[in-house]
Amino acid sequence: NPRSAITRKGEYRTTVVNKGATLGANCTIICGIEIGQYAFIGAGAVVNKNVLPYSLVLGVPGKHFGWMCKCGIQLKGKGNISCKCGEHYKISDEKCTILQ
Repeated sequence: NPRSAITRKGEYRTTVVNKGATLGANCTIICGIEIGQYAFIGAGAVVNKNVLPYSLVLGVPGKHFGWMCKCGIQLKGKGNISCKCGEHYKISDEKCTILQ
């Protein structure tokens, strides 16, 4: 319930955008949200929940639509996946992790 004439600086919450995250044009990130590393937020999306690393988030409200490589290519499938750029990932419904 913001009002410009009322100072509420004690209510500010930290919003974190981690390394490599991509924020599309005109996306909106609600205060206090954390965007995981190399996540990809589509243009115009409204993000109101924390975003996992490598997650692709689209829409209003923002929803998880898949996983993205560090190079910006969408990853398809589950299990051990290799991107065209040479990076390797382990993908499940719940998370995506880079394999070393």
